[in-house]
Amino acid sequence: MSAPLLDVRDVRVHVEGHELLAGVSLAVGRSELVGVIGPNGAGKTTLLRAITARVACTSGAVSLDGAVLDRRGNRERARSIAVVEQLPEAPPTMRVADLVMLGRFPHLGLLRRESAHDVAVADEAMRRAGCATLATRLVGTLSGGERRRAFIARALAQEPRLLLLDEPTAGLDASAQGEIFEVVRAVADAGAGVLAVVHDLTLAAAWCDRLVLLDHGTVVATGAPREVVTAEHLARVYGPHVAVLAHPDSGLPLVVPRGPAPTGVQ
Repeated sequence: MSAPLLDVRDVRVHVEGHELLAGVSLAVGRSELVGVIGPNGAGKTTLLRAITARVACTSGAVSLDGAVLDRRGNRERARSIAVVEQLPEAPPTMRVADLVMLGRFPHLGLLRRESAHDVAVADEAMRRAGCATLATRLVGTLSGGERRRAFIARALAQEPRLLLLDEPTAGLDASAQGEIFEVVRAVADAGAGVLAVVHDLTLAAAWCDRLVLLDHGTVVATGAPREVVTAEHLARVYGPHVAVLAHPDSGLPLVVPRGPAPTGVQ
């Protein structure tokens, strides 16, 4: 197996006396989409922040292409890693094209003026994210799915080797969720590594190459979706309130909430 693009080794994070990550290790390869799943408070967002040095690691190391990331400056990291946060913000009166152009900032020279190349990269990012037709629209006029596409386009304009996504489909309907993951899957297939925090377990199992299940800052399971999204693992992490079924077509896991037992059933 070739060396991973992203290598997280035994990372621990303590904040105000609380251990938020307790020795987390994972890897993401090139052209791979890895999903991070787990209940609220499991440490998923903290993991992304540790990778981008937004929170300090108490111990352990995060490497990209074999180089330890905490030895790189913010601008250098931004040339390699792009992040789409769960609830990204932008001025509502900003045009989508201008929002996407912000992704070129880490690559601009001393004069901080975009070149024809930067414009071409931003235009291609909008095309890849499926929002080229929104270029002149104002951010405040976009639907939830359109906003996610615009912010993914901004991330792609950075030309990252690694894309980090924090719940990219939160609050979207089923159709928009599928459309966003089609974009994310295409990003990975084009050669980038993608690490995505995903709340919807069925969605994660359907689209990700591998999954990492976190609980209380530790890795409970990692592997292919069928190996991670099992009744045993989910009962341990989520309790008795979810059930795992097999999709009738693909056989991939379907996770559904358990309702009340039928009347008369003990």
